[in-house]
Amino acid sequence: MSGIFKAYDIRGIYGQDLTEDIAYAIGKAYITFTGAKKVVLGRDCRPHSIPLQAALARGITELGADVIDIGLCSTPMNYYANGSLGAEGSIMITASHNPAEWNGFKLCRASAVPISGATGIADIEKIVAEGAYAPVAATPGTITTHDILPAYREHIKPYMNFGRRPKLAIDYANGMGIPEAETFKDAIDQTALFGDIDGAFPNHEANPLHHATLVDLQKTVREGQYDFGVAFDGDADRAGFIDEKGDIIPMDLITALIAQDVLSREKGVIYYDLRSSRVVKEVIEAAGGTPMMSRVGHAFIKSQMREHKAIFAGELSGHYYFRDNYVAESSSMAVIALCNIVTRAGKPLSELIAPLRKYWCSGEINTTVSRDPQEILAEIKTKYADSNVFELDGVSVENPTWWFNVRCSNTEPLVRLNLESTASLEEMEAKRDEVLAIIRS
Repeated sequence: MSGIFKAYDIRGIYGQDLTEDIAYAIGKAYITFTGAKKVVLGRDCRPHSIPLQAALARGITELGADVIDIGLCSTPMNYYANGSLGAEGSIMITASHNPAEWNGFKLCRASAVPISGATGIADIEKIVAEGAYAPVAATPGTITTHDILPAYREHIKPYMNFGRRPKLAIDYANGMGIPEAETFKDAIDQTALFGDIDGAFPNHEANPLHHATLVDLQKTVREGQYDFGVAFDGDADRAGFIDEKGDIIPMDLITALIAQDVLSREKGVIYYDLRSSRVVKEVIEAAGGTPMMSRVGHAFIKSQMREHKAIFAGELSGHYYFRDNYVAESSSMAVIALCNIVTRAGKPLSELIAPLRKYWCSGEINTTVSRDPQEILAEIKTKYADSNVFELDGVSVENPTWWFNVRCSNTEPLVRLNLESTASLEEMEAKRDEVLAIIRS
């Protein structure tokens, strides 16, 4: 069972790693740990999300806490419900982009503050392992149902500032992008791909990070006249974007564009994850914002956003975080921001992106290593000691015309490299190979 308690959530194969009995225990442990009296529960479309939610609710209410059941929803809708309903916590039943046999829980405190491995998941695991639950309440908690979509739709509507009616192709991957997109669907023209909810994900993996999943969307865009294409992941807390020519847009460049839209209304701090192209920082500064670099991972980013009162943050994996959605993801707000820009710019998305494709990036390169990853990081620090070296997340090395970051996986013997040159493709390739030689030695 210990393998299901991850760095950012609880996740495993249903019926094998994650059962109703374990969900019931986690419900009790969650209340024991947080002391919450009112908890929002929402779920994705996997068939087993229903019994897992029921088991969670049984554990929660047994210890006297009330449950607000918002039913089928996206993860951003779950975060919004947590904050707007004044709950003291929330749990989203989902395994995000994982295959259909997986499931899991994303846990939050009040105001959608995430619970990570370092801030509570390990404690909840310990409570479950030891059976050290709070006493059963004399009066059990109640379960009430609530439709959060109307309020979420009204919450999103003011951010629409379209110059004309957008036309989008949207790949829902049969997942929770379907309820998420209810917020803007009346304001756009769309062609929907895989727009029927189906927790078996019969058409393709719901993961826009894998370019193979975008092939159908690219074909649709190329055959029609669209402003751009959108691809949601399974629980719709991430989105990938395709320009009007059908070309995939790197997610850090989407962060830069959304930052422009956000900063057109209000100046302030914008976070970008440290793997992002340096053009992101340049765009934020040019738009009058204050760029700040963040660690990778939603729990870290949300904490840093709160600490520095940031208005927006973007992550290379396609998470887009908005202060105005309780410092949490809202894929629909990201889509709307792009619609704002494209419909008011008088030029297509590919032309807006073109000036941002100015540097040469390696992309994230993952290497399975046979020696201690920490030894590799130490060797890199020694090799590049004359450069600007910092350790916000792994090891980052900065030079006048090139930089890189090397990080270790939390769960696997993997080392991840991102490298960029502002000078030339040749420099990027030479430095990439130089660093990879150290990693793979």
